[in-house]
Amino acid sequence: MLVAFSVSPLGAGESVTAAVADAVRVVRDSGLPHRTDAMFTTIEGEWDECMEVVRLATEAVGRHAGRVSLVLKADIRPGHTGELTGKVARLEAELTR
Repeated sequence: MLVAFSVSPLGAGESVTAAVADAVRVVRDSGLPHRTDAMFTTIEGEWDECMEVVRLATEAVGRHAGRVSLVLKADIRPGHTGELTGKVARLEAELTR
């Protein structure tokens, strides 16, 4: 399962860097395969472990403000692992054909 999510405090001012850093620390500490870009963090794992990381990251951001925005997208494909890099590798291979 891949879960891409974005979590941000609401009403905490213009810069959300510290809050987002706290969320990314949770992701990194989880040990799950992950990738963070300018808009989302994507994690790979089983349902329960991914949702736990999202919950903990959301709580970390919540310590910065009384309201939190969470955007989540999941690719649920039982029996498949390594898709965090595998999907991109297949795309790149197709583009070079």
